[in-house]
Amino acid sequence: MRLLLVEDDNRVAAALSAVLARHGFDVTHARSGEEALQALVPEGNGFGVVLLDLGLPDQDGYEVCSKIRKRTSTPVIMVTARSDVRSRIHGLNLGADDYVVKPYDTGELLARIHAVSRRTAHEDAAAGGEGVLRLGAVLIELPTRQVSVDGSVVQLTRKEFDLLALLAQRPGVVFRREQIISEVWRTSWEGTGRTLEVHVASLRAKLRMPALIETVRGVGYRLVAPAA
Repeated sequence: MRLLLVEDDNRVAAALSAVLARHGFDVTHARSGEEALQALVPEGNGFGVVLLDLGLPDQDGYEVCSKIRKRTSTPVIMVTARSDVRSRIHGLNLGADDYVVKPYDTGELLARIHAVSRRTAHEDAAAGGEGVLRLGAVLIELPTRQVSVDGSVVQLTRKEFDLLALLAQRPGVVFRREQIISEVWRTSWEGTGRTLEVHVASLRAKLRMPALIETVRGVGYRLVAPAA
């Protein structure tokens, strides 16, 4: 697998690159946010994962993550010393697929890289079959992962699309929070519950249909199919 390592400390990058290489990764090192963004042109440039350190010299790491997500769906794992839940949620909401806090165990990092790769492959395979879901003015195209409302394309993050697609495939059915977290985030991490709420709020705002996703108090969420 090709891996883009975004790290401004050359010593850290050299040591980590050596470890990753021993485990079969083809590592490209970017020393700044701009180098990283250039390396991902065209669309992802064949990288399987981006390992993004947030402490970069030219741009805020969160900003870089947001720019990466606008250019490609390549999975992003953030690496940072910020361990508070708010920082994790902020990173995930910008489109990161996972979050690793320094200092980390190399074995854990490798496991997270492989887990993100498996999740991404699963999501892409699931969306690769034929399927278009129409819910009133909302059109969800599973093969292209595109959503439009009244013919206008709505830009969603990977997780926002996955969440909407999950609910839309069974309109009216209540999905428990734990079930959504398991199927969309592929984890049971307790902090994801708050992230789920933020993603639901973001979907309501982007689609400009606050009533589309109904909160079932104490249980979870369901999609309310709008009138045709």
